[in-house]
Amino acid sequence: MNQTFKEFEHQGWEAVADGYHDHFGSLTRQTIEPILDTLGNHPGAALLDIATGPGYVAEAARRRGFQVTAVDFSGEMVERAKKLYAGIEFQEGDAEELAFADQSFDYLTMNFGLLHLEHPEKALAESFRVTKPGGKFALTVWSTPDKAVAFQRVLDSVKAHGDSTVPIPVGPPFFRFSDQAEMRKSLTDAGFKSVEIKEIAMTWVLQREEDLFSAFFTGTPRTGGLLRAQEAGKLEAIKTAVAASAFEYKHEGAIAIPMSSVLATATA
Repeated sequence: MNQTFKEFEHQGWEAVADGYHDHFGSLTRQTIEPILDTLGNHPGAALLDIATGPGYVAEAARRRGFQVTAVDFSGEMVERAKKLYAGIEFQEGDAEELAFADQSFDYLTMNFGLLHLEHPEKALAESFRVTKPGGKFALTVWSTPDKAVAFQRVLDSVKAHGDSTVPIPVGPPFFRFSDQAEMRKSLTDAGFKSVEIKEIAMTWVLQREEDLFSAFFTGTPRTGGLLRAQEAGKLEAIKTAVAASAFEYKHEGAIAIPMSSVLATATA
């Protein structure tokens, strides 16, 4: 397969923008207030939201008084963000090659974007480059699968009933930055002077057990790509297993799956 991981991710996000918004929005929004709280309130300060997706963090930052610029390499995501939230400068942009001058922003945010980059070290170095001295960069990634339970259940179902070696482009280890030591080292290697890290407990509430499979299948490029590449019979077996796993978390008519993320705040 000649497609690079970056091309695979870009193609994926162009295709799953609607599915991500429909299924993951309620989950990934749970980290927004912690992200902004760690930056503090600074009305008028310039903030860059990297890998903005549908613009959730950007809009929350705007409401807190930041002057927000937001970038995403998916044109579909940028268009969706523009329709959802007026008054923010949304633009297509590459996290690994930010089109901004050195020390352009007081604050930076990235909510679950680092996991989808071919060269995350480049993105961290670029983030440091455009941050003013003393400014802060707050970013999140998923915790390890034992804590981000939905990932564990889906990946276990693929391992048990499908083929984990289907030919999709290989990217950096998905849970690399779930390791707090690795996250800290990578940020300091990029130039940041200090790093604070904490975990955020989250709960993913779904209405039906089949929604867990649908969320990954229609709303993610990487895990969804693994699912979409399965043979029909194996895919059906995976779908059944994922639904059974989700059913274990049913309580009072809804599915409530424990999730966790890692929030790192780095000071330039």
